[in-house]
Amino acid sequence: MTSPPEFDAALDAVRRAFVDGAGAPVATAVLPLGPAETRAVLGSHVAVAVTDPAVLADLVPGKEITRAVAVAADGGEYGAMVYTTAETGELPSAVAAAIDAVAANLARTVRRLQGEAAVLDALHSTGRELTAQLDIDRIVQDATDAATKATGAGFGAFFYNLVDEFGESYTLYTLSGVPREAFAAFPMPRNTAVFAPTFDGDGTVRSPDITKDPRFGKNAPYHGMPEGHLPVCSYLAVPVLSPTTGEVLGGFFFGHPEPGRFTARHEYLAEGIAGYTAIALDNARLYERERTLATELARGMLPVAPPTPGLDVFTRYLPAATGSKVGGDWFDVIRLPSGATAFVIGDVVGHGVTAATVMGQVRTAVRSYALLELPPSEVLRNASELTGGLLGESFVTCFYAVHRPADGTLTYANAGHLPAILVRPDGSLDQIGEALAQPLGIGSAFPQRTTGFPPGADLVLYTDGLVESRTRDLTLGVEWLLAGIPQLLTAADLETAWDKLVEELTRGRHDDDIAVIHVRHRGEDGT
Repeated sequence: MTSPPEFDAALDAVRRAFVDGAGAPVATAVLPLGPAETRAVLGSHVAVAVTDPAVLADLVPGKEITRAVAVAADGGEYGAMVYTTAETGELPSAVAAAIDAVAANLARTVRRLQGEAAVLDALHSTGRELTAQLDIDRIVQDATDAATKATGAGFGAFFYNLVDEFGESYTLYTLSGVPREAFAAFPMPRNTAVFAPTFDGDGTVRSPDITKDPRFGKNAPYHGMPEGHLPVCSYLAVPVLSPTTGEVLGGFFFGHPEPGRFTARHEYLAEGIAGYTAIALDNARLYERERTLATELARGMLPVAPPTPGLDVFTRYLPAATGSKVGGDWFDVIRLPSGATAFVIGDVVGHGVTAATVMGQVRTAVRSYALLELPPSEVLRNASELTGGLLGESFVTCFYAVHRPADGTLTYANAGHLPAILVRPDGSLDQIGEALAQPLGIGSAFPQRTTGFPPGADLVLYTDGLVESRTRDLTLGVEWLLAGIPQLLTAADLETAWDKLVEELTRGRHDDDIAVIHVRHRGEDGT
């Protein structure tokens, strides 16, 4: 077997250390040692000075040895003793030289492994950041930036495919390292011989000089890079494939004006980031599909408020702007046979398609009981009995109020929902219906109350997405809403005023649905 390089280096270092008192080299001999002899002489050491006369006599009989150093490598599998019969100086340097020679390769290996570990840590860190996101635009830009930096490319681009609401596929791209204007004048890359392996998902292409690749420059009208294109010599392209379907989601393309800039390590890093990007895009697309389905389902079940004599009724439904909390909030405005109007707002605990489906069932039940002209307490009691069989361990909050123009009253009951805000004609604010009963599906009795609702009064019903967030508790949010109500009362355009208030309360990042009903009793039409 061939001895390892570090063992031969150690022997050379020891030989050079054997010098006389004047520093001149002396003649040495090398005695190979078997594994058993190596371990017997050195134990667990890499190099030792052998001074025991009995050991020396046993190993090299008949020689008057003046100095000897034993060296080992690979755990004692390789060993030898360097010795001399000449007069020499002290030999500590020989042992130190042998240890340094053997350890040098180990140190290089440790440094290499540390470098590899750092690369893997950086790759995994990038992966964690990408796969924690759900916004496609941010995913593709962050991925392009990370991969361009990791490969040392002059610039990087990521071309990716999306499907619109009509099922048509289209391609977008993002850039890193250069301004977008650098490519604004050029069309999307076509499925040419150079680009095909990436767009078809066949594999990575790495070239030290793409202009010398036999596939380069074969396609009209450019026969190479278009005039004005950034110079590209080194080229690296990696497809991004869905791990669930194998579909080509897009491709990374990296260029550098100098030749030979992309190595196998750069290819490894780019492929690693491409893999994480594929997972992130798959997650984002699945999330977006469910969110769109839940939003459209919820919107489809929400009514258009009917014209109501003497009342201005403003309604608003906003699906969650962030996260996945969409689908459970609803409102309803119901003209009753008697001429009264019922106002309903509620929230299914839970989110997504399931919550939107349950919301539709509960809304239909409440509407049906309302049209029977049942009092609010009975509407909620019947709805609660029905809801208990729908939700299992979940529940629904609901505020139900009926305005009777004949006597100018508002009768209401509340099933675990946030209190309504009643603004009296003098501008004073009351929160009504607070903590009257448990939610639907849990409670069985729903006390009702009656208050005046004269001309000049306003009624505001809302869901918790308006006032609660991950960065603000519910109590503070309600206080902010109460403080913002006066600006609505003087607004000529209620829709614009509500848009402004919602933006102020949520900072444009509401992570739950928002539903609002604002009723203004203008007192016209004899009511």
